[in-house]
Amino acid sequence: MHNSFGPAVPTDRAISALRPLDAGAARLDPAGLLGGWQARNSAATLPHCIEQLHERGNLDNLHRVTGDFDGPFRGWWFADTDVHKTLEAALWAGAFPSFVADAVQLLEKVQDPDGYLVSYFQAGNRERQWAELPSSHEMYTAGHLVQAAVAGARSAPPDPSQHAVAQQLLAVARRFADLLVERFGAGGEDAVDGHPEIETALVELFRVTGHRPYLDLAARLIDMRGHGLLGPEGRFGQRAYYQDHRPVREATEVTGHVVRQVYLLAGAVDVAVETGDVELLRAAERLWDSAQSSKTYLTGGQGSRHRDEAFGDPYELPPDRAYAETCAAIGSFQWAWRLLLATGQARFADEMERVLYNGIASGIALDGTSFFYSNPLQLRTGHDGSDEDAPGERLAWYKCACCPPNLARLMASLHAYAATGTDAGLQLHLYTPGTFSSGGHTVQVTTQYPWDETVAVSFTSSTGEPFALTLRVPAWCSDPTVVLNGRRVGFVEDGRVRIERIWQAGDRVELILPMPPRFVTPHPRVDAVRGTAAVMRGPVVYCLEHADVPGVCFEDIYLDADAPIEVRRDHPLAPVALVVQTDRPVATIPYFLWANRGPGPMRVWIPLLPYAPR
Repeated sequence: MHNSFGPAVPTDRAISALRPLDAGAARLDPAGLLGGWQARNSAATLPHCIEQLHERGNLDNLHRVTGDFDGPFRGWWFADTDVHKTLEAALWAGAFPSFVADAVQLLEKVQDPDGYLVSYFQAGNRERQWAELPSSHEMYTAGHLVQAAVAGARSAPPDPSQHAVAQQLLAVARRFADLLVERFGAGGEDAVDGHPEIETALVELFRVTGHRPYLDLAARLIDMRGHGLLGPEGRFGQRAYYQDHRPVREATEVTGHVVRQVYLLAGAVDVAVETGDVELLRAAERLWDSAQSSKTYLTGGQGSRHRDEAFGDPYELPPDRAYAETCAAIGSFQWAWRLLLATGQARFADEMERVLYNGIASGIALDGTSFFYSNPLQLRTGHDGSDEDAPGERLAWYKCACCPPNLARLMASLHAYAATGTDAGLQLHLYTPGTFSSGGHTVQVTTQYPWDETVAVSFTSSTGEPFALTLRVPAWCSDPTVVLNGRRVGFVEDGRVRIERIWQAGDRVELILPMPPRFVTPHPRVDAVRGTAAVMRGPVVYCLEHADVPGVCFEDIYLDADAPIEVRRDHPLAPVALVVQTDRPVATIPYFLWANRGPGPMRVWIPLLPYAPR
């Protein structure tokens, strides 16, 4: 097996246009936006998550199984996944070794001899094990345990004790996975979990271990979905809620619970590329097109229905009722990464960028310790924030706390998504200060992107052999410039500029991406925002927030889209604010920064002047 790093690493035999970088080959500079997020994650978010696991009872639930705690079970029946995701985050980050060692030792102690490990069912509910798969999340829980083990296997430091802990966790995960293979593999029970996640986890476990039955079970679970195994009706009277209404290969549009859908399709891509199943890969691309064409918000968020956290009908995208769950945005990002690796198409990196800067980043406060579960694009004056699903400000934790540790594990592994490469070349996808190495070549990226438009790439080492540097040109940029050692070069093809030559240390490439602020109008079929416009600059979506228009009722604000937009760099919160004209000049801020100055109204889509009441 190779030394590539990250949450999704196709084998050498997989359908793969791009390859993840090796371990240690990507390092983000904390001075940049993405590196700063990653540093904040280690300094604030991760310790906060660990603290919450103690306070909210997740660890006590596990101690309850061993007899070391005699209180009641707390939280949802899948509460163990918060432990697993936090453990995964700590392993990617290479941080909190005492927590990691203690958690792994506890999981090993809790695990049944046959490999089963779900504390809710182990302590007082054993007769219900595997009996309620539509809602029990047992395979889902196993999947997050496996992904934590994959993180340990791919990021274990050279320290012998920490390496031993990673191997210990891998053994725990494999015992649970082996149980799944025995019970649900070929010749076993025909069943699927109501919440997909195990599929992508099993493929990664196969990639780490080379053990084919894990891949075979993942493929079997994908193919069994859509045949009514989760019941005749499903939750809310819809089998589509679980994506159990139609086989993945036959589905024509994304539907149902968004996180379930995007996790399922990430797993489908993993299975497709490892088995050479082009039909399944094409199905995942077709469903991607369905999601992006008519069921995705401007921020990259997905899901317009609160009742079932689900996709709505095509163009059903109300801004104030947007559910746009943070976990769904993370799942969409992970799905896009897998499609990018499989196809090499720049559009998937474009979407990773959009959802990262908007739909994901909005889920966490500047302090790194409070979070949004849902991410609306509008909050009305007088909003009732008592509903935990739609609060007016970020909360420290949730009864269903899937999003905070999910953010922690994504941010901890964020460097793995920024670039790809082989001995023949390096491809940069997410622009941020840092160093990236491939094929004996190392580059240093210097930029203040997305606030400034210039991305400088300087070679610090080279082998003296021909090597290709490929830079993504975002679809939003219409007039890019590429300068090599002071001379303009290159041309854009399929969303990229590719320069192949023999590089020397000191060679410098500048990619200039003009990002004038712009108004964006919605698709005319999105009834809820007709007659409005949003403001963007580069990949960043902006919004009006209460703190910038004190004393004004938000519902009475109308935008003059004929007036120029002013770029302002002295705003107290935003590195770049955009000043638009209403009845007076008003500053808009990056959407992901809203709700850091207290609760209050906000809106992305602003009514245009012709629609003002007469």
